[in-house]
Amino acid sequence: MLERVEIETFLTLAEQLHFGRTAERLRVTTGRVSQVIKKLERRIGGMLFERTSRTVRLTPIGRQLADDLVPLVTGMEEALRRATNASRGVTGELRVAFLGEWTAPALLKVVSLFSERHPDCKVDVREVQLSNSRASLLDGSIDVLVASFPFDGMACGPVLLTEKRVLAAAAGHPLAGEESVSLEVLAEHPVVQYPEVTSAGFKRDRTPDYTPSGRPVPKGPTGGSFSEMLTLVAMGRGVLPVGEHSRRYYPRPDVVYVPLHDAQPIERGPVWLEGNTTERVREFVRAAADITKKPMP
Repeated sequence: MLERVEIETFLTLAEQLHFGRTAERLRVTTGRVSQVIKKLERRIGGMLFERTSRTVRLTPIGRQLADDLVPLVTGMEEALRRATNASRGVTGELRVAFLGEWTAPALLKVVSLFSERHPDCKVDVREVQLSNSRASLLDGSIDVLVASFPFDGMACGPVLLTEKRVLAAAAGHPLAGEESVSLEVLAEHPVVQYPEVTSAGFKRDRTPDYTPSGRPVPKGPTGGSFSEMLTLVAMGRGVLPVGEHSRRYYPRPDVVYVPLHDAQPIERGPVWLEGNTTERVREFVRAAADITKKPMP
């Protein structure tokens, strides 16, 4: 068995590749670092580092040992963290939100599992809109949001929902009677735009500037909310690529949803501000990951 000091010294030196910085990091002398590494090399029977007066490099044996040890150490640290959390408990309040009615059922499944694991932590669930979803994460009024990927500038968790894309068009639109269409049709019709405050990455994904073949996509008017965007579609002001759940949650006699046969599916899951990665957030994301391993209707 390797001793803790041997593992810690070896991995720190493998990262720093400098005896002085390693000693400073570990708050020991360079002589102590050298002593531990030499002892470890004697036990293994081979050199772990190539040393010169100017450089320190891992040998192939050293690289293999580092690659093998890192996930094991990470696993042990994670196990210790989970045990610590179990003893302390996750308390306080976690504020979670959903964007779009169809994400609420998936969110509530995660909330249920999280609450089962951490009954002393209150979970506040609310809905946000396109206009304030990013602002709510930035100002701390919510901790986690279930929304579409990508979401620029935010940490992203596991995928909770996957859905096919369809094209929303007015009931009288020339494309309304098609069984399915290609993304290339976006070059031939104005595309209704999302609000300016919406994530740039999200807009590139949903309302791209170019079709897959490189044809420019004409921009239609901008809507302030999803319902307003669909109203612009119904008025014949443009078309709009959306998720197929819109059929169920936004059925309208003046809008049809035509399958996009060559579009990648939409993925949704938890997003949060990296700087707000509290223990409550970590446990919520872990619950989300565990939910994805279970069959979802």
